[in-house]
Amino acid sequence: MTDGRSVVERLTLEEKARLVSGASFWTTAEVSHAGVPAALLTDGPHGVRLQRAGVDHLGLADSMPATAFPTAAALGSSWDDGLLREVGEALAVEARALGVDVLLGPGVNMKRSPLCGRNFEYFAEDPLLAGVMGAAWVAGLQSRGVGASVKHFAANNQETDRMRVSAEVDERTLREIYLRAFEHVVREARPATIMCSYNRVNGVYASENPWLLTTVLREEWGFDGYVVSDWGAVHDPVAAVRSGLDLEMPGTGGRSAAAIVEAVRAGELSEEVLDVAVERLVSTHERLREGRADAAPDFDAHHALARRVAAECAVLLKNDGGLLPLDPESGGPIAVLGEFARTPRYQGAGSSLINPTRLDDALTAIRAATSREVAFAPGFRLDGEPDAALLAEAVEAARGAAAVLVFLGEPSEAESEGFDREDLDLPEAQLRLLEAVAAVNPSVAVVLSNGGVVLTGPLTEHAAALLEMWLPGQAGGGAAADLIFGHADPSGRLAETVPHRLSDTPAHVNWPGSEGQVLYGERLYIGYRWYDRTGRDVAFPFGFGLSYTTFAYSDLAVHVPDPARAEARVEVTVTNTGTRQGAEVVQVYVSDPVAGVDRPERELRGFRKVRLAPGESARVTIELDARAFSYWSTRHGRWVAEPGEYGVHVGRSSRDLLLEQRVHLDVEPPQAALTADGTLQEWLAHPRGRKIVEEVLLKAGDGEPSFFTDPASQALIAQIPLATLLSMGASQGGQQPPSMDDLLRMANSDTPAG
Repeated sequence: MTDGRSVVERLTLEEKARLVSGASFWTTAEVSHAGVPAALLTDGPHGVRLQRAGVDHLGLADSMPATAFPTAAALGSSWDDGLLREVGEALAVEARALGVDVLLGPGVNMKRSPLCGRNFEYFAEDPLLAGVMGAAWVAGLQSRGVGASVKHFAANNQETDRMRVSAEVDERTLREIYLRAFEHVVREARPATIMCSYNRVNGVYASENPWLLTTVLREEWGFDGYVVSDWGAVHDPVAAVRSGLDLEMPGTGGRSAAAIVEAVRAGELSEEVLDVAVERLVSTHERLREGRADAAPDFDAHHALARRVAAECAVLLKNDGGLLPLDPESGGPIAVLGEFARTPRYQGAGSSLINPTRLDDALTAIRAATSREVAFAPGFRLDGEPDAALLAEAVEAARGAAAVLVFLGEPSEAESEGFDREDLDLPEAQLRLLEAVAAVNPSVAVVLSNGGVVLTGPLTEHAAALLEMWLPGQAGGGAAADLIFGHADPSGRLAETVPHRLSDTPAHVNWPGSEGQVLYGERLYIGYRWYDRTGRDVAFPFGFGLSYTTFAYSDLAVHVPDPARAEARVEVTVTNTGTRQGAEVVQVYVSDPVAGVDRPERELRGFRKVRLAPGESARVTIELDARAFSYWSTRHGRWVAEPGEYGVHVGRSSRDLLLEQRVHLDVEPPQAALTADGTLQEWLAHPRGRKIVEEVLLKAGDGEPSFFTDPASQALIAQIPLATLLSMGASQGGQQPPSMDDLLRMANSDTPAG
């Protein structure tokens, strides 16, 4: 194995500078005499998008065939980390067949607003779920020697003005929400690279942000790979290297390398800093190559995997009267309506656009899966223009059918990298189709294809069943047929809340910002944290999903082995009480009803997907570590778990919590340093501070009760800084209280309080 440090010693300054700037649009530089080969990076994350030679520089027009797996919006809804690992492994095999060293993915950014045009590339509105899914994907990919590039670091939650906008967000919100998934992936899966985002974070470009790239990512989390820029995200290559960026992409024709050389020679950039960046690059790529065993991809097997994954990700939102699944052998004719049944919407647009190895459509798959008569009518035009003839044809097809399957969804031009959505509505022509069909036939099931959530009120009003397929990849048509006829159980659960109205969403009044800034004014309260804290009704809550079978929960037990440590083990029995095999997602939420800071009503802290045969039970165990009970304290500069009572809730969604147990933690209470601007309440809450207030200030009052210690007075003055109270007391004349400097010396030394 090549040692990165020894390689650096053999390089000239110019060669080092070339290595930290791309050689071309997709490759790094090579230095043959030092044994440093070029590396090939290319887009993912739900398929390998390697452009063909000779096409446009972005490669958006044409790319090598690859399996198009379900997008992250779907994968997150699987709640199945084992499934994500399988997808990662398959992607690695295909990447290596094309000579790819690093696949640019996964995206673990939070779904701050459902309007983000790139939400189809992100897993969830919750950082734990996104982090677990992302870590599994990375582990699977890197097990075959292909590096992951976890993106986009950080606070990249919109496409509007994404190259320049400054995300104005407080540190606690960053730590608990927008950095948390990245931290989990770094600690659990050791990704090869982290991709910095385009945007600024609190005024500083992510590519030049030493707090993000060095302090947090490396010094606190222990990241040992390299940081690569998003393509074109670097504005000052010297400042970027100084701040912790290791590789600028794409290549700049030598301009960045020349600037770095000049900066080193001028003493503006330490050559040792440059050496560290080069060593990270070389060592990471060598680690990936070590033990790599390439194999020819089995595209048929990968297509079958994509079909199974798509079925696992689908979320059944409504199923009145058990309309689904349909019997494939008996019953009257089936009407399949909607152009998406014939022309599938299966992936998003932009840098993740995949040229699939093959493509299933639902209409063909449905006809192959049943002996029943199947009629088809497109019902609407893909361009959204009204067409009375298509509508009339669809209504006529539905009139005499025993069951109607209506395929609806967002058109491809509505969701893409590069721009955000304007609303959450399905096209009017599609809604008119559903309403007209439901007027002549009540047995209507809607199958949705979309990357971000849509308003479901018009759908649930007219449809008896609603199956959310997201963007299901190239095998989504076959997966839809498997679900419709019961060959697969819909075991997906929502990874994001479905609201009633756009105006209900947490970032609505702060979206998408103006004059180069976007304020994260909702703070911690995104997704279900917002809806639960504000008591808003929702169409479908986070974690929700139906099944073709039913499940019961019983015998919850929460064990706290040592109350002095913020750790617990949750055990619950889950039983399949229905007649079909199925999978349930057991979700554990933690609440802190009496906290020293504002906290969400409850937060997802663990989950487990369990598959059960009819009548089968399983004892599910979920471990909760200290982070499950903690918040980020800006006062203490660390994660803090307070002593006291916590609620541990277990159920099937954020709003369907079936069992609860209270636990008490006797952890050491956090103690902030006593300061002059500390309030009386804060001094009294501190053991030494209370002793000083009670003994020293009481003595200053000749032993008589004073407003410092009188309970009736404390409520009035509790929020006043102690220094201000001393000053006010001194102005009244009489015996002077000790000075603030004297009190601080007592608080921070061994001087007896008395």
